[in-house]
Amino acid sequence: MMMTILARTGWNDAMQAHEIAVTPPTIRIDDPVSKAVQVMVVNRLPGLIVVDADDRPIAVIPGTQVLRLAIPESYMDDLALVRTVDEVHADLFWRRSATLTVGDCLPSPPAKPATVRPDATLLELAAVMANKRSPVLAVVDRGGRLVGAVTLERLLASLAVAGPGD
Repeated sequence: MMMTILARTGWNDAMQAHEIAVTPPTIRIDDPVSKAVQVMVVNRLPGLIVVDADDRPIAVIPGTQVLRLAIPESYMDDLALVRTVDEVHADLFWRRSATLTVGDCLPSPPAKPATVRPDATLLELAAVMANKRSPVLAVVDRGGRLVGAVTLERLLASLAVAGPGD
């Protein structure tokens, strides 16, 4: 049954993660939150990969979670409280993010990063991305070192090309 679905939908099981992966900019735990936001914005990324000194992914943070890094936790769960903060004071929260590190804001211990091997198929990439609810996947070698990243945009473009014609 699965083979029939794959053949009918045009999934190309020969295409693998290493073929659509990009070399992503990364951040480290001791980087300021403001740098994380800048890296994501400048590179137009849907999320970031946090790596250790050996370039092993520690966390894969979707863009919405990068945004959460800059917002004090006490405000995250109380939108009524957030509405009481005027624009001048709201700007102070953004300035505060320059003094916080990514490590200060990650849960302890961080969730297992969304990773795949270079030989992962498009179907595997889609399944992991959907399951982890992550718009970016870290592609790692056998030693767990980062060798690339697959973004949601790259995956969807690859699926569109590999998919059925209209």
